[in-house]
Order: sequence, then C-alpha cells, then structure tokens
Amino acid sequence: MDARLLFHKKQRYRDSIVETVIWQLPQADNERPHGLKYRLVYVRDGKRIVGYDNERGKGDHKHIAGQELPYHFNSVRDLVHDFWADIRRCSDE
Repeated sequence: MDARLLFHKKQRYRDSIVETVIWQLPQADNERPHGLKYRLVYVRDGKRIVGYDNERGKGDHKHIAGQELPYHFNSVRDLVHDFWADIRRCSDE
C-alpha cells in the first residue's frame, strides 16, 4: 500500500509561493516514527528560503536560508506553526 495524501495546498504569500504536502505512510518506521511524510516549502524568486521535510536517510529537518538544521517533530499542528513562524521571520529580514 502506498502513502495516502492527507493534505496539499499551494498558495501565494506576498510575492512568494508556499506549498504544504503531508502524506500518511502505510506504517511508521525508525526514520518516521510518527508515520508521516511531509514537505513544506517557502520559495521566493525561485529559491527555497524555508523548507521542512523528512526525506529518507535524513529524518526530520528544516532548511533556513541555505542551512540544514535538525527539527524535532511533535505534531502536525506544531510543524505547521513552526514552519509559518520561520517564514514570517525570514520574510521580515
């Protein structure tokens, strides 16, 4: 059984694009104990400014202005909140 799409939204934010995609995996594993696969990205002028994902082999992490940093996943609600907080911080700089 393949991953099931739970949420997908692509929207304009100011002069940029924000896309959020979350899948439910068939089962949790060591890399994704929460059983989710996700990709959240904020793109301005064709460049990723903020990104959160959990690509296989890397686990939960985020990208902020070119740096890859660990991210501790608690819940989808916290994930989305933290992502938007980083977008606001980066868009105000």
